[in-house]
Amino acid sequence: MLETSGQLTQKDLIRETSLPSRTVRYALNRLKAEKFLIEHYYFIDARQSLYGLNNTKPQEEVVAA
Repeated sequence: MLETSGQLTQKDLIRETSLPSRTVRYALNRLKAEKFLIEHYYFIDARQSLYGLNNTKPQEEVVAA
């Protein structure tokens, strides 16, 4: 959804996907922990955050041989 729509709030994601709020919240937390998401301040409503995809490639772990 974020790939096609750009940045969305949690409420927008819930409305667009028709998923339960708990499921969306869990997915956002997992994606943020794995550095796939970036959370931005939402100026229109300070109680919410905007979520967008992290366009930078995550740092790959270097494995010693």
